[in-house]
Amino acid sequence: MGAALIAALGLSACGDTTAEQAALGAAAGTVGSALLDGNLVTGAAVGAAANVIYCKEYQRSC
Repeated sequence: MGAALIAALGLSACGDTTAEQAALGAAAGTVGSALLDGNLVTGAAVGAAANVIYCKEYQRSC
């Protein structure tokens, strides 16, 4: 389970546009929530927001 979560989080640092960043963050959040038996919609929303914020703050990493 740990390797899958790390792989999902690794995906979150990608995307050239804000829409791509949100979509990839949502996907990573959904996968993480599914692995942890959490709410998938909440995971998607948090993942999308977190990835967009991360990519805006750390543009060199995206």
